[in-house]
Amino acid sequence: MDWLLCLQKQGIYIIDSTVIAGRAGRFQEETGKYKNIVYLNCRPENNFFPDLSIASRADIVFFCSPNNRTGNAASQQQLKQLVEFAKANGSIIVYDSSYAAYISDDSPRSIYEIPGAREVAIEVSSFSKFAGFTGVRLGWTVVPDELLYANGFPVIKDCNRIVRTCFNGASNIAQAGGLACLSAEGYQAITTVVDYYKENAKIIVDTFRSPGLKVYGGKNAPYIWVHFPGLSSWDVFNEILEKTDIVTIPGKGFGPGGEEYIRVGAFAHREYIGGFKKAKNSFLT
Repeated sequence: MDWLLCLQKQGIYIIDSTVIAGRAGRFQEETGKYKNIVYLNCRPENNFFPDLSIASRADIVFFCSPNNRTGNAASQQQLKQLVEFAKANGSIIVYDSSYAAYISDDSPRSIYEIPGAREVAIEVSSFSKFAGFTGVRLGWTVVPDELLYANGFPVIKDCNRIVRTCFNGASNIAQAGGLACLSAEGYQAITTVVDYYKENAKIIVDTFRSPGLKVYGGKNAPYIWVHFPGLSSWDVFNEILEKTDIVTIPGKGFGPGGEEYIRVGAFAHREYIGGFKKAKNSFLT
């Protein structure tokens, strides 16, 4: 591949993967960015979707929706733009839909809801986010037969070869757990847990909005993105931690576009979320 286009909403994981692959170039202290990575900020002013009209061509585009930073889910029209970009530039989209179970509106849960996406996209997902399989490591990848390289060779054949060479498959225990999750009883239990976390997210959103802060997410993903204008995200993180013993995530840790924001997760027992609500006056004064 020539190089990777990293969308800002993907955060630090895709950046780190690019660095490990040796494609990122030198880190520039003055900007906080890697030389060979194209950063397309996803912020409130562009509805957390990159301006593809200014994007350069890329062999691979990594994109996740809903994303694990702002909790934003891309709309049908936004994903249509992404598919059109990939077709026009000969790019392959790697689409991460791990948080699709949290979508509460009419946002697409799969890239394949977009016409033509099977010709340009690979979709990956996981039991980790909606079934609590973090550490168990069970997921799946969809590579359509229609996805071809420029020379007409099917991408699925390369993917199959890589999997057969590098991976012996998930353990029987993990597979049994996944099948249990997909049973009628298991899926109902998972849905109940997802709803529980979504209610947690609503409590957190209301907590930060009550003093007038701008809050994003918490509807289609268990993450809340809170704006503290003019403040360092690390300073906000430190103040909340010192005053309340609550751990948040400084937005700058996800890339330069995350400065002035913190990320809060809703994965917790309700008693801890309630404690978060009670503590708000400690760090919002």
